[in-house]
Amino acid sequence: MRIDLNFPDFQKDLFKLQKNEGYSLIKTLRTLSRMDFDQLRRSPGLNLEQIRNMKTRKGDYLYSIRITRSFRAIVSIEGDYLRFISLHPDHDSTYKK
Repeated sequence: MRIDLNFPDFQKDLFKLQKNEGYSLIKTLRTLSRMDFDQLRRSPGLNLEQIRNMKTRKGDYLYSIRITRSFRAIVSIEGDYLRFISLHPDHDSTYKK
C-alpha cells in the first residue's frame, strides 16, 4: 500500500492542525506505512468505514479512518494507493458533504 498525501484539500487541512493533532496524524501514518490493505481493513484501531453517501468523481466510495477517538480522515482507495482526501479533527464533520 502506498500513501498519497498530495490532495489539495488534505494539504489545506494539514496546515491547520494543532500540534497534538499533527503528532497523532504522523503516528497513524507511520502505522499505515507498515500495513497492507488487508491489514487496514481488519484493524479495529483504525476502524476503516465506508461512507455510503459520498463518492469520488469516478464513482468510487470514500472511507473514514480513525486518527484518534475524535479525529477522522477521509480517504479513497485507488489501486495501490490510499489517498488522503481531508482531515476532520471534529469527528462529526467527517460525514457531512
